[in-house]
Amino acid sequence: MSKVAQLLQNKGNQNIWKVRPDDEVITALKLMAEKNIGAVLVFDGDKLAGIFSERDYARRVILQGKSPEHTPVKEIMSPKVLCVKPTQAIEECMALMRHHKLRHLPVTEGDKIVGIISVSDVMKALMAEHKFIIEQLEHYIQGY
Repeated sequence: MSKVAQLLQNKGNQNIWKVRPDDEVITALKLMAEKNIGAVLVFDGDKLAGIFSERDYARRVILQGKSPEHTPVKEIMSPKVLCVKPTQAIEECMALMRHHKLRHLPVTEGDKIVGIISVSDVMKALMAEHKFIIEQLEHYIQGY
């Protein structure tokens, strides 16, 4: 059973992209576009204050007729952030994402954010693990 730590290691570069609560939404969107990511963490100083995602933008800016140039991130971010630990199983992360309808999970070690995983990352990891198991079973069966 794969763990989040293995996923982060396989994923490689773990820059933590963040914005401040008072930053305008357009600032967060430009960062997300530049880094090709679907969410950024919102930090108030050293403290995690929320997460801002493409979904937040679509539902709380576009559909409500707000301006990304004049709306601070704190007005539309998701303030409750569910985090996981590096020791947690990938299957557990998928269950959390499915149950809470999340696409991104920050990974914490103590009080420090060490990475962020997406539903795409989790799916790829699960598919690779299942492929490996299938290959092992095929080799076992062919051995007889």
